[in-house]
Amino acid sequence: MSVATVRALSYRYATSTTAPASRRQRIKLVTVLGLLTALGPFTFDMYLPALPKLTTSLHTTDSAVQLTLTGTLVGVALGQLAIGPLSDAMGRRRPLLAGICVHIVASVLCAVAPTVAFLGVMRVLQGLGAAAASVTAMAVVRDLYSGTAAANTISRLILVLGISPVLAPSAGSALLGLTDWRGIFAALAGIGALMLVMSAFGLRETLPPARRRSGGVVDSGRTYRRLFGDRTFVGLVLTAACTMGVVFAYVSGSSFVLQDEFGLTETQFGMVFAFNAIALIGAPQMNVVLLRRFAPQQILLGGLTLGAVAGSTFLLVALTGFGGLPGFLVPLFCTLFSIGLCGPNTAALALSRHGEAAGTAASLLGAIQSGAGAAAAPLVGLLGNDSSAMATVVLGLAGTAVFLVVVVVRPRNIGSMDGALPTAAAVAH
Repeated sequence: MSVATVRALSYRYATSTTAPASRRQRIKLVTVLGLLTALGPFTFDMYLPALPKLTTSLHTTDSAVQLTLTGTLVGVALGQLAIGPLSDAMGRRRPLLAGICVHIVASVLCAVAPTVAFLGVMRVLQGLGAAAASVTAMAVVRDLYSGTAAANTISRLILVLGISPVLAPSAGSALLGLTDWRGIFAALAGIGALMLVMSAFGLRETLPPARRRSGGVVDSGRTYRRLFGDRTFVGLVLTAACTMGVVFAYVSGSSFVLQDEFGLTETQFGMVFAFNAIALIGAPQMNVVLLRRFAPQQILLGGLTLGAVAGSTFLLVALTGFGGLPGFLVPLFCTLFSIGLCGPNTAALALSRHGEAAGTAASLLGAIQSGAGAAAAPLVGLLGNDSSAMATVVLGLAGTAVFLVVVVVRPRNIGSMDGALPTAAAVAH
């Protein structure tokens, strides 16, 4: 028996035996991982209602305060690139717990920030800590599941991830009725403390020492080179980045389009925004049902096809004005729904290719998605912040995603992946 065969059998055994067996254990795992993924959105969005008061309190400008948002995105992106290799070398728990501790300390320092520059630096550290939670959650999923099972679990996590950005600003607004912007950061420190306790006692190590990687920076560099050398993995990651870009293009431009162009009030805009959130949150849950009959790659191809058709209709309506507001909202909803179907399957298929470096692969996936979202948001503004600008960016990204899957990833490569997955893929329900 060859060394490669022994390693493969050992990997399959380790993966298949760590997956939770009972329904209660699976629910507990998904709950813990879901709350970890929510730390990032709460860190980013919870203080949004306080920005005007923060500007006045620190005697600064709106643009300077908005840079603290950018700082958080930078922290998340850099943190993901650093935490992934660390979690592959040290296991999942230690980088996770250390990252949450960094988040707690940074939140406390944000609460006492004397200047906006100090606040911006601490927001970068907050992002680093939040990145540890999101990367670890994705890596744990890959440690335990592959293929259909991974897509199923990620769909559950996306439910929490989709609800969090809606709840976080509301929670921030409620806190502002009791305290000031500093109290919001104190609350984030408290949330981090709860996450720390929950992770310490509710999440066991899923990466045994035998499967950990060593070699430090040099080994991490080799791992990243190997990942970038995998054409199918890179294509899937870029596809995921395009779908994330669609979401950020919508989020960044929707308030201008719906309120300035279509004349909706703030309340009406909130209702429309909440309705469209159903597409982003509901599609991943429908994905769980679809996975009982279809493979992840089949759903991905179907979702991309729907996205391309809906995106084309969306642009046509935006350019002609046909159908008014309803004509605008229907293809937009369908486009967002297609993105919700693509997200969990793209991530699951990408991570399934590199179970031996799940943390690094998850960090690269998350960092590139964050970068795509950060790039797509201002692009809508540069094109005019109107319906045609939003639709152009949305269709451009959706079309690019189709191109990446068809030309770079290639359907035949996706179709052959399921057979190469570890035996844990059988643990789907």
